[in-house]
Amino acid sequence: MLRLNMIRMGFLLGVSLVLAAIIYFFAANWSGLDRIGKVIAAAGLVVLFYGTSLAFSKFRVMPEAHAFLSNTFLIGGCISFGVAAALLGQIYNSHADSYGLFLVWAIPALLLAWITRYHPFILLSYALIHLALWFYFFPTSLNIDYSDGKTMLIGGMFALINLILFVLAEMKRLAIAPLKFVSFIIFHISLLQLTNSFEFEDAGLVMNIPCAAAIGFGFYYFIRIRLNKMYVTLNALAASAFAVFKFVELANSYASSAFFVFGLVFVALLLTGNVLFFRYLNRLGAQPSEAGETTPDTASDDRSSDIVSKAVSTIVTVIGVIIGSISLVGLVLLVWENDNPQVVLYVLSLLFVTPMIVLNRLNPVIRYTLLTIGYIAGIVAVVWDDRLALSLLFLILSIAGWLRLQGTIPHFFTYALLNLNIGIIFSQVLETSDREYVYAILLLAILNAALYASRSRLPEGPLKTQLKTSGLFFTLLFLFWLTFFDDIFPYSYAFFNVVYFGAVTLLLFLFLRRSQAADAAISLAFWFVFIAFKYYDLLWSLLDKSVTLAVLGIVTLTVTYIIARRTGTDGENGERGSFMRQSPVLIALVVILQLAFLGYQTAKSESLLANGVSIKLEMAPLDPRSLLQGDYVLLNYVISTPPDSAAKELANRSSRSKVKVVLAPDQRGVHVFNRLYKSGEALEEGEVVINGKLSSSFSIHYGIETYFVPEGTGIETQRDARFAYIRIGAGGDALLERLAKQ
Repeated sequence: MLRLNMIRMGFLLGVSLVLAAIIYFFAANWSGLDRIGKVIAAAGLVVLFYGTSLAFSKFRVMPEAHAFLSNTFLIGGCISFGVAAALLGQIYNSHADSYGLFLVWAIPALLLAWITRYHPFILLSYALIHLALWFYFFPTSLNIDYSDGKTMLIGGMFALINLILFVLAEMKRLAIAPLKFVSFIIFHISLLQLTNSFEFEDAGLVMNIPCAAAIGFGFYYFIRIRLNKMYVTLNALAASAFAVFKFVELANSYASSAFFVFGLVFVALLLTGNVLFFRYLNRLGAQPSEAGETTPDTASDDRSSDIVSKAVSTIVTVIGVIIGSISLVGLVLLVWENDNPQVVLYVLSLLFVTPMIVLNRLNPVIRYTLLTIGYIAGIVAVVWDDRLALSLLFLILSIAGWLRLQGTIPHFFTYALLNLNIGIIFSQVLETSDREYVYAILLLAILNAALYASRSRLPEGPLKTQLKTSGLFFTLLFLFWLTFFDDIFPYSYAFFNVVYFGAVTLLLFLFLRRSQAADAAISLAFWFVFIAFKYYDLLWSLLDKSVTLAVLGIVTLTVTYIIARRTGTDGENGERGSFMRQSPVLIALVVILQLAFLGYQTAKSESLLANGVSIKLEMAPLDPRSLLQGDYVLLNYVISTPPDSAAKELANRSSRSKVKVVLAPDQRGVHVFNRLYKSGEALEEGEVVINGKLSSSFSIHYGIETYFVPEGTGIETQRDARFAYIRIGAGGDALLERLAKQ
C-alpha cells in the first residue's frame, strides 16, 4: 500500500510539474510564436493530455498504475483547457481573470464530474463556479459600487448555494463527502461575513440573529437528530469564529484598559468553553457510519472526527492565545505607558511562564494557553528591550518548556520559540546586514539539520518524535528563507534555490521509500510552496522556468514509471479503473466541445481583426498581473469618461447597463467621444459605434482595457505607450490590436 502511494505521489509530482511548466510558458507571453501558433500550441496540449489519458487506459501491463495515470492526465486535460481559454484572453487582450473564463472552464469540468463522479472534478467544478460568480459580481476591470442591501444579497446567495449543496449531500442526493465538508465551511464563512457591522452597520447587527440561529440549529441537528461528531466540532469552530468576530467589533469600538481586561476574561471564557465542549464531545456515543459517503466504515469516520477535533481545538487555542497576548500587551502599554512597560511586560511573562512549566496537573489547554501567552509577551519584551542578558534568560526558560511539556503542538511551539530566541540572540550579536542575516539563517538551518540527524541517538519517546518532525520542518523553513536573498557571494541566489529544490525533491522520495509518512508530508508541502512562491521570482524568466519544470516533470514521470514496473505495485489497492475505458464516448464529446470553443473564439477574434474598422484612441496605462495570463497593462481611455452632456443621460442608468457610443475622429486622427448612439440614427463619415458597459463611477468600459505583454515589460509599456489601435466590428464589439507611442 505504501509503495503504491509512493508511486502515485511520483506520478502526481510529475504531472504537477508539467502543468506548472505549461502555465509558466503561456504566462510568459513568449513572442516567438504568432497568434495562431499560440492557439495551436494550446489546443495541441489539451489534445496531448487527453490523448495520453486515453493511451494509458489501453495499457494492461500495470492496470492500477495505468488507470491512476490515465485519470490524472484526464484531470490535467481539463486544467489545460482552462489554461488554453485564458491564453485566448491573453492573445486577444480580453478581460484578465473575467468571470467568463471561469464559467467556460466550469462547463467541461461539470460534465466530466457528472460522467466520472470523480472527486477532483467535483471540487474543481465547485471552485470554478464560485470563482465565476465572484468575478461576475466583483470584476477586476469594472468598478461596481453596490449598496449594502445588494452586497448582502450577494453574500446571502453564496451562503444559500452552499447550504443547498450541504443539505443535498446530507440527504444523500449528492453522496460526496469532500463537497459536503467544503460547502459546510463556506456556508458559515459567508453567513459570518454578513454579520460584519464594520461594512453593513445596523444590517450587520441584524444578521447576527440568523448566524447564531444556524450555529444553534447545527448543534441540535448533529447531536440530537443525526449524531456526527465531526460536524459538531466544525459547528463549534463556527461558534468560536462568531464569538471572536464579535469581540473584534467590540474592540474596535471600546479600546481602553478596561476592554483589555475584558479581553483576558474573554480568552478565559473561550478556553473554558473549548475544554468543556471537548469533554462533552468525548461523552457522546460512537458515531454511526454514513452510507453512501466515501468513508468506508465507522472507524474511518471516527478517525476523521478525531483529526477535525484536534484541528479545531488547536485553532481555538491559537485564537485565544493571540487575543490574550494582544490584551496583555495592550494593558501593559496603557497602564505603564511612561514607566518602562517593556520591563513590566518581561516580569509578567516570567510570572506566566514559570508556574506553568512547573505545574503539570492543570488542564493541558489552559496550561499551554497561559504558557504561550507568557512566551509571546516575553518575546515582545526581549525584542523591545534588546538586552542580551534578558534574551539568554528567556532562552533558558524556552528550553525548560520544551523539555517539560508534552504533546505535539506544545513541543512544536516551544521548538519554534527556541529558534526564534536563537535568531534574536544572533541579531543582537551580529551586524544588521543582509550578509549577516543570511549567515544567521544558514547557521539556524545547519543547527536544525544537526538536531534532526542526531535524533537516532535518543531513546524512543515523544521527545525523539517531536525532534524529528520539528527539526526537519525548521531545516526546510530556513533553507527556503535563504532562497529569497540576493547574492551575498557570486551566484549564491541561484545556488540556494537549486540546492533547496533538489534537496526537498530527494528527501520526498527518500521518505516515501522509507515509509516515513509525516516527513514525506512536510517535504511535499515545502515542495509545492516553493513552486508557488517562485512563480514570479527573478531567478529565471517564466520561459526558462517552464522549460526547466517540463524537463523535471518528464524525468519524474519516467523514473516513477520505471520504478513502478520494477517493483510491481499493482494489486495493493483497489483502483476505480480508467474513466477513459468506462466512458470513452462521453469524454470524447466533452473534448470535442472544448476544442470547438477554442476554435470558435479564435475564428471570431481573427475575423474581427481582419474585417473590423481600425481606429486610434488615446489612453493612460497601469501595470498589474493575472495569475494564469501573465503580465498585462490596465488601460484607461479618454473615451472612458463621457462628457457632461452624455453623463447627464447616463445618470439614471445602473451599473453594468449596456451603452453604445459614437466615436468620431478629431484633427489628429484620434477617435474621441462624440455622443451616445440612438437606435436607427445615421452615422457621419469616419464615425463608428462601440459597445460598452457603465461602471458605478459613470465611466464606460469597452472590453479593451487589458493589454497583455511579455513578462517584465509592463513598466516599459506603461512609460512609452500613449495610443491604442482598436478594431471595431459591425456590431460594435472591439478588440485591442496594439499600443504605440504615437
